[in-house]
Amino acid sequence: MANEGLAERISPAVAFGRGVRALAGSSVNVLLPPHCLGCEMPVAETGSLCARCWGRLTLIERPYCERLGTPFSYDLGTGALSAEAIADPPPFERLRAVAAHDDMARKLVHGLKYGDRLDLARWMAQWMARAASELTRDADVIVPVPLHRRRLWTRRFNQSAALGLCIAEIAGKPFAPTALRRLRATRQQVGLSATERATNVRGAFAVPPAERAAIAGRRVLLVDDVYTTGATVKAATRALLRAGATAVDAVTFARVVKA
Repeated sequence: MANEGLAERISPAVAFGRGVRALAGSSVNVLLPPHCLGCEMPVAETGSLCARCWGRLTLIERPYCERLGTPFSYDLGTGALSAEAIADPPPFERLRAVAAHDDMARKLVHGLKYGDRLDLARWMAQWMARAASELTRDADVIVPVPLHRRRLWTRRFNQSAALGLCIAEIAGKPFAPTALRRLRATRQQVGLSATERATNVRGAFAVPPAERAAIAGRRVLLVDDVYTTGATVKAATRALLRAGATAVDAVTFARVVKA
């Protein structure tokens, strides 16, 4: 069972509760005709969206800011940067995302994160690997944004680790799921202002001494599900750089795009 191997590698606790239900459900789906990942309507190919759901997914494609991946309304030329990237350069070098964090992207992320839809990880990771193809090509190691152990126990698996493992398998790159640790249980970022988000995750991440060999001297691809203000990805990036990473890129499934 494909998802069983995925689950075992991202969290031992997935053998209980919601994790079991997610895996059982995915095994049944193998025997049924393909269904849309968004609405469960029949589709021609497994791991796809129906025409209606596909139309509700706002893909992020070039032209975009080469640093932040923010889409441009028109082409500004090779290597163009957004005003935000120039005024406040992030600690990571490049960010890529599949889609704007609107209705359909949010539904897929929430299905994976809260809805026991571990089966979504493989399909979402394929889109992420495609959107970040130049980042995966340059990466030496792939690292997920970690959950605190208390939240991991409640949720049963780390959605970023599930995505990161699949991306690593697609790209043929090493996966280091324990290289980054969340030192304290931070508040949920939802509903916080940009300043509150930054304060909430400041100093929340570190690379344990035993994991430094996996990071030092390497270019890291950091994986998360959503990029909102960037507070979490930036804090995690700083921890990786402190541990000796030569550079950090990041990929998420969705990112907030300001109107």
